[in-house]
Amino acid sequence: MADKFVIKGGRPLKGEIEVGGSKNAAFPILAATLLTKESCIITNIPLIEDVFKFIDILQAIGADIEWLGQREVKIQCKNIDIKKLPQEIISHFRGSVLFWGPFLARFGNFKTKSPGGCIIGARPLDTHFDAFSQMGVDVKQKGKFNQFEKKDIKLEEDHEVVLEEFSVTATENVLLYAASLDEKIILKIADQDYQVQELAKVLNKMGAKIKISGAHIFEITGSKNLKGFNHEIVSDPIEAGTFILLALATKGEILIKNVDTEHLTLFFKKLKKFGANFEFPDKKSVKVLFSPKFSMDKIQSMPHPGIGTDLLPLFGVLATQTKGATLIHDPLFEGRLKYLEELNKMGADIIFCDPHRAIINGPTHLRGIEMPSLDLRAGAALIVAGLIAQGTTTINNAYQVDRGYEKIEERLQKLGADIKRVK
Repeated sequence: MADKFVIKGGRPLKGEIEVGGSKNAAFPILAATLLTKESCIITNIPLIEDVFKFIDILQAIGADIEWLGQREVKIQCKNIDIKKLPQEIISHFRGSVLFWGPFLARFGNFKTKSPGGCIIGARPLDTHFDAFSQMGVDVKQKGKFNQFEKKDIKLEEDHEVVLEEFSVTATENVLLYAASLDEKIILKIADQDYQVQELAKVLNKMGAKIKISGAHIFEITGSKNLKGFNHEIVSDPIEAGTFILLALATKGEILIKNVDTEHLTLFFKKLKKFGANFEFPDKKSVKVLFSPKFSMDKIQSMPHPGIGTDLLPLFGVLATQTKGATLIHDPLFEGRLKYLEELNKMGADIIFCDPHRAIINGPTHLRGIEMPSLDLRAGAALIVAGLIAQGTTTINNAYQVDRGYEKIEERLQKLGADIKRVK
């Protein structure tokens, strides 16, 4: 039987918590190890389910995996057998989409099942397919499988690839594939979020030449002889944002360490405008203090450098505890707001305008109930709701949260939270 979280809310939270390595940055960096037969060393690995799954897939196809420390791994993809690809794991794992670029670079032709992932709305793969087709790749969908075949053609000088939307993973796939080509690619309408920037740093270490040449534009000059690399994964801005919003929502006093504030510029600006009270003891730490005059008006997710969609559910919970009406708007995922239905069951006052927008009226007293963990970020948000609520909250399917947050219940217990994991 799947684990669940049982929370008794209403307890004040105080203390320190440290941010781990970024899940979203780990995926493309792990994928980049496939572009070389040399050894690659990655440190500050987040010890979470999705990262373990990614490494398991690498190992299944023949990668040599050696753990050098608790969060340090050495990977060598010298003898890779694409026929051993575990298709069933691929089909249930959204992060597996990032194998496409490296597989094209390494093999030219392959087929794989379509990836799974969080149920937060339609997540079409057309942007990936279209980008690859612009680079001379023939993509065919046959049932549950996608067939990729690299055409033997020479791309024109300064070949342009224009994405159909600001897609993080499509941008990463183009970078991963283009880094292996002995040609220059100009990528436009590219996402330039923190995890994409991290991948660009790694590919530059490997011998490619990647630079940002304008707003949402990358210039990529690849190399057919990419080498190994050493890289420390950046601390997770989504986890940092989660802990900051948790502190505000529970009216706690929490010191959050290892925060990369560079990737949270608008996040902090908005919160300060709303009345949040912060101290910055050093460049990597944020102390959240009680904010008696905190009120929100509108939060909208946007592409980088805006507030990312992954933090929107936490803002939704925070809005239930602030005075007045708050408009929550996620233009991208029409299923992102489903967790708000659970908050209404807990006693929140939320009006759905359409699948992308909702108005949350606060403050309201939440009461504990039993509910599902709909997806990774919704699960984290509902944990925060449980910490606020009176009574007992039970959140089923703890695995969803484990995918992105390492031992979350143990870390929250150190802040004084009454949360435990049960079978």
